[in-house]
Amino acid sequence: MKPAIEPKGIDLVVEPHKYTKADTELMSKIISHYNSTGELLILKRLKLNQNLRKN
Repeated sequence: MKPAIEPKGIDLVVEPHKYTKADTELMSKIISHYNSTGELLILKRLKLNQNLRKN
């Protein structure tokens, strides 16, 4: 994997995140699926309620 290259004038700040047990299990599932089949696992995204979105 190559390191990310930042565009000129932009500094990307990456902070550590705390993952839940469900996040860790999902990442393990994705990695094991890729290692066994060589295909990316497509995840379904949850749709946000229009009333909850703030523009």
